[in-house]
Amino acid sequence: MQKQVFALLRITLGFIFLWAFFDKLLGLGFATTPEKAWLAGGSPTLGYLKFGTHGPFAGTFQTLAGNVMVDWLFMLGLLGVGAAFVLGIALRFAALGGGLMMILMWLSAFPPKNNPLIDEHIIYLLVLLSIGRVETGNVLGLGKWWAKTSIAKNYPILR
Repeated sequence: MQKQVFALLRITLGFIFLWAFFDKLLGLGFATTPEKAWLAGGSPTLGYLKFGTHGPFAGTFQTLAGNVMVDWLFMLGLLGVGAAFVLGIALRFAALGGGLMMILMWLSAFPPKNNPLIDEHIIYLLVLLSIGRVETGNVLGLGKWWAKTSIAKNYPILR
């Protein structure tokens, strides 16, 4: 039962990342309006990094707002982590990438508004790292198949 719960947690967390990717890509009208969609020429990082950051690191993050390379890295991160978690492949690497994204987002708004240290980004970080350590890709995922591929065998971080 524990593996199934972790697998469902992995898949739902993957959908959170994929949803953010598609909303920013297409402007589905939830966090991103259609006119601000990436495909419509908008920047997926501009609004948050320019206006949503605060604290001692805000200036650093604000200088990155709208940068094409930052946009690409952010969107590839959302897509990669989301797809890996939904499919159950490359979970270690995806957990590290997603964890890095969470740390950066936490730093961009440090200190959190409702707690001196902990917010949802730290919780997501801990869940991402936990899933990356447990072989949840074998349950409701392609983890067993992925582990047999030459790339996963040659590069264990990609398992």
